Amino acid sequence: MTMILEKDAREDLLDRGYSRRTIGRISALMAAGAAANSLLIQPASAQQQAARGIAGAVRIGSNECWTGPFEPGVQAAAKAAALGNWYDPDNYRGDLIATVARVEGIPESHVMLWPGSGGPLVSTVAAYCSPTKGLVTADPTFESAWRTADYLKAPIAKAPQAIGKGHDVKGMLAANPNAGLYYICSPNNPTGTVTPLADIEWLLANKPKDSILLVDEAYIHFSEAQSAAKLVAGRNDLIVMRTFSKLFGMAGVRLGLTFADPEIQKRIGLFGPTAGGLSITAMACGNAVYPEAGLIKARRQEMIANREETIAWLGKKGLAVQPGSQANMFMVDWKKPAREMQAALLATPEKVQIGRNWPIWPTVSRVTVGSADDMAKFRSAVEKITKA
Repeated sequence: MTMILEKDAREDLLDRGYSRRTIGRISALMAAGAAANSLLIQPASAQQQAARGIAGAVRIGSNECWTGPFEPGVQAAAKAAALGNWYDPDNYRGDLIATVARVEGIPESHVMLWPGSGGPLVSTVAAYCSPTKGLVTADPTFESAWRTADYLKAPIAKAPQAIGKGHDVKGMLAANPNAGLYYICSPNNPTGTVTPLADIEWLLANKPKDSILLVDEAYIHFSEAQSAAKLVAGRNDLIVMRTFSKLFGMAGVRLGLTFADPEIQKRIGLFGPTAGGLSITAMACGNAVYPEAGLIKARRQEMIANREETIAWLGKKGLAVQPGSQANMFMVDWKKPAREMQAALLATPEKVQIGRNWPIWPTVSRVTVGSADDMAKFRSAVEKITKA
């Protein structure tokens, strides 16, 4: 199915230099909605293994949380489900926006709801990149922005990220001083490293005035790093993106957020579905869990303990782990092809499903931090394959 883009969106794309044929491709991408990745991801066995759960496996491959939503969220979702015969039984959307705005200290007008965070990322690339205004990211980082820009034939520039560091913002600007969109993932996926707020502010001050900076904070709740959220008020060149898929344990519930000036939100919305695609159960669950600072802190501390125990153990075994992760993942350098190690771990009796590698580091695997039991099984499996 092809979505018929609104006239404003079609005219906007034509003004940016897209051909009518490419506009048709963009329509197909937007119509795919949550399934957009099926158009963007090239077949790759390692990618598919990490992204899809394998029955009976220890699932520490795709940065999902090891447990589900906090209990208040489960209760709120169940209560909302009982009213599922109505399209709009209550002000779920408004309540969630008000809660998020209060917690973040930003205007309600600057909060938009999405069914997950993959959609707004794709839509932002479509909204601000063009055949002449490209995308700039770190390398490695979350690849959905790359895939979307490539699909749309927009130029892509990548600034290598130093091991253990955040994004090289000066290197990003130098990679393309005239880009349409600069993308920072902090904490970064796959490295878990944080880009300091001061560096984000530097890029905002030095990038082209007509470009957009997108800061993806999908993993921010696993970290105590400063958020860029409070910077959005009074700016028309910054988007901060969040998701409930990670620490909140709601990956299958599908709920995401963007923080930005209302005019930016309107522009992103031209290229993808927003709150109209959200269920009342998702919004009720999100509204219940977002203010739970104590539960968030406890889950963060549980993850940190599991991560640090495993990293220390790997170090004693002589396996190099990249430093600096502040998220629910870390990077292990096996000093041999990472795909081989991924397959070997899955073949152990523990059946451990870890993440994949990025092309820039072919011997390095991303490992998601799971429960204490998950990580004990990971260590046991590593023990077996390194002794073999």
